[in-house]
Amino acid sequence: MINPKDIFSISSEDMFQKTALDVFKFQFENNPVYRSFCDLLYKHPSDITSIEDIPFLPIQFFKSHKVLSSNAATDIVFSSSGTTGSLTSKHHITDLNLYSESFNKAFNQFYGKVEDYVVLALLPNYLEREGSSLIYMVNTLINASKHPESGFYLNNIEDLRDQLETLDQKGKKIILIGVSFALLDLVEQFQFQLKNTIVMETGGMKGRRKELVREELHNILKKGFGVQTIHSEYGMTELLSQAYSKGDGLFESPSWMRILIRDPEDALSLKLNGTSGGLNVIDLANVNSCAFIATQDLGRVYSNNTFEVIGRFDSSDIRGCNLMVL
Repeated sequence: MINPKDIFSISSEDMFQKTALDVFKFQFENNPVYRSFCDLLYKHPSDITSIEDIPFLPIQFFKSHKVLSSNAATDIVFSSSGTTGSLTSKHHITDLNLYSESFNKAFNQFYGKVEDYVVLALLPNYLEREGSSLIYMVNTLINASKHPESGFYLNNIEDLRDQLETLDQKGKKIILIGVSFALLDLVEQFQFQLKNTIVMETGGMKGRRKELVREELHNILKKGFGVQTIHSEYGMTELLSQAYSKGDGLFESPSWMRILIRDPEDALSLKLNGTSGGLNVIDLANVNSCAFIATQDLGRVYSNNTFEVIGRFDSSDIRGCNLMVL
């Protein structure tokens, strides 16, 4: 069994490599879905000597299978958003404390104590459904901030405008976290000149608006909020960790999370840093599900382990990953 303390105390490349290999061996032995995938690729722990050798499970498996490396009872099931009748991803969580420790430590690493901030959330599409891991995280951060002004906003955006302007003018430190389309709706109705507010977008138009490239989106939001930079959060239902960007679309990961780039033409081959390709995520907080996931995102990774997201695969099926039907 992997000790969570080993995951969240990683402080060097050697520690990351060792812990990742330990997690791989554990999941190979305890996750039937992942084991079948590895067997199909003829990959065995004896073949794996570095993180680059580890097979990455296509993220679509969270839609069709129960991806678990634990026999413990499920604490909660997080689910992705989806159109009516479509399959949604389901992440069965057997230890909710792992998720809480992951997002609290990551937030503290990049932003400091949440108690120092008023946390305002504009996440209408997430609030309107059950099972959102983002809502769980943000709600926990709101409660931990201990500021009575912290909270969610749905349709009462005039109240949000008043709260933002009042708190910002008082010099309160604020984090406004919102889905892209809702932040655009806000600045189309109201203009701001914020001095003490971090505006953080979580991505996604969710079918409400035309998709924009990041630079265009951020330019509109910077002008609308009167801020120099737009921050971003990178996370998903299938992960228990988040990466953050403090501007320019360059994300940093916590020490237990790593992004690798795969060849979009050959899902089993990795590419060099600085080149574009599919994003493979190692999230060691996913010790009880699968820590090695081939996402549907396209991006680049740089030598200092920062990365950027430049889009998504056009097809819902990642080329070269449809290797098995369990």
